[in-house]
Amino acid sequence: MCYKGLSARCLSLPRARRKRKMIPDKKKASIPRRGPCRFVGILLVGVLLSCLVRCSGPRPERGRTVVDDLGRRVSIPSSVDRVISLEPEITRLIVALGAGETLVGIDYFLKHHDHVFPVVFPGLKDLPLVSNAGQELDFETALALRPDLVFSSPSESLMTESIEGKLRAPVVALASLGRFENLAREIELLGDILGRQARARELMTLFEDRIESVREIIASGPQGPRPRAYLAFWGSLLKTPVSYDPVEAAGGINVAAGLLPSRLGSATAVVDIERLFAWDPDVVLVHGNYPPPERTVTVEGLLADPRLRSLRAVREGRVHYTFGFWYWWDPALVLLEIQHLARILHPNLFPTFDLEAEGDLLFEAFYGISGAFSEISRILGCDDW
Repeated sequence: MCYKGLSARCLSLPRARRKRKMIPDKKKASIPRRGPCRFVGILLVGVLLSCLVRCSGPRPERGRTVVDDLGRRVSIPSSVDRVISLEPEITRLIVALGAGETLVGIDYFLKHHDHVFPVVFPGLKDLPLVSNAGQELDFETALALRPDLVFSSPSESLMTESIEGKLRAPVVALASLGRFENLAREIELLGDILGRQARARELMTLFEDRIESVREIIASGPQGPRPRAYLAFWGSLLKTPVSYDPVEAAGGINVAAGLLPSRLGSATAVVDIERLFAWDPDVVLVHGNYPPPERTVTVEGLLADPRLRSLRAVREGRVHYTFGFWYWWDPALVLLEIQHLARILHPNLFPTFDLEAEGDLLFEAFYGISGAFSEISRILGCDDW
């Protein structure tokens, strides 16, 4: 609008002079006039030169794009120094990768209910709480913490979008949902995002080697039908995971494999007692990731329940605790669980397995803390497992 007005004014000046029949002074005529058009031209040249100088300078380092577990393409910064994680599994992996110092807040579950994480990450107590009991983000606290990146649960797609919109920070939804292939992808992706690629490769090698070692021992023994296991989880005899990779890795079969989960993003199904009797599993596994006073389903209770006496596992005394999901995996604990389950399912092949000694080795390898599992074992009462 300004340029148009100035141009019209400039064009009208010579015409006005002709009307008035002004005879210019010859000396003055030789001096070019510096009208408004010339001023605008100089201004535009200056702006263009300024742009060229800025464009020719060094470009800021750009981030990159990752695809999260909701299929969203998320642009992340090239350097991630401040992280909020609302997914406990991701938080554990961040610490195992040696990047615990990037955590600027802690979620409600890890702060108040997890019995393993405070042992492996004592710095937890100094971090502000960023979510409530429903794992919903406290936006006021989160804004004050200025995160470079937020990790959320893929089970909460609406919450993920809401967080990204309100915080104006990239949000990546990640969780293994209980599958080892997803866990491997998470370790690799987090190592890449946090600049811990070498450590991620180290953890993956350890993970793969331990599982392969268990499989080789099982393959070297007598080959027959694999033991069939039923898992009683989350404080109920009739709640069971529809997939459970540690059982498969330990040479067993989850009898509930293939059932549809109760809801999207879950790995849980609720079955009736008649189905449990129809399956008649060789082994029953009880969720043991609670201190003994907090358990509502116990090994002793199932073995003494007169309604269950006809179950093969109860008749033969093959009812045992296992660690189980706890907002998905702890990477050290799930490796230990595979070995623990291999001993339960194939006792003749693992006669010298020592749960506490092996646990201490694994937790030191993942978290660098000596004697960590011995302390966890006392909390969970693993002595008689």
